[in-house]
Amino acid sequence: MIPYLRRRRLDKRTRIGRVLVPFTDGALDETVLAAAIRIARAENATLVPAYLIVVPLELAEDAPMQKEVAVAMPLLEAVEQAALRAGVPVDARVESGRTPIHALKRLWDVEQFGRIVVPAPVGRRPGFTARDLTWMLEHAPSQTLILKPSPNGNGFPAAAAGLKRS
Repeated sequence: MIPYLRRRRLDKRTRIGRVLVPFTDGALDETVLAAAIRIARAENATLVPAYLIVVPLELAEDAPMQKEVAVAMPLLEAVEQAALRAGVPVDARVESGRTPIHALKRLWDVEQFGRIVVPAPVGRRPGFTARDLTWMLEHAPSQTLILKPSPNGNGFPAAAAGLKRS
């Protein structure tokens, strides 16, 4: 009877719901992804990787961005496979905007997240800027964790083989 009680307690753990991992420019650092997967698993949450596409000003805001979506889809698929191997459900997103922050804000306007895990900038690599991160910390609708990517610069999925299953 005690094992049954333990099982019921585990099933009724507090859920934070969803862990958002926004990224842009064709890469997600494996260290950031691994941390987000561990957080989602520990919190019994769904991982929401969100690829943010920047739409240039010379195009309409709702312009089709096939080339960028073609970059996003294999990345999101690789992220989904890594999360599923770890037993974490995934609900991927692609969002567009004039800037990464604009795309992120559009996502926040329609969905709720229990946690947000964001990669910090390293050197001159593309992605979020220090200014973007400051804005996120001031305006994020939920708890936000900013992680410095691995110093060797391995992006996901190229370094997916190095991701350890836990």
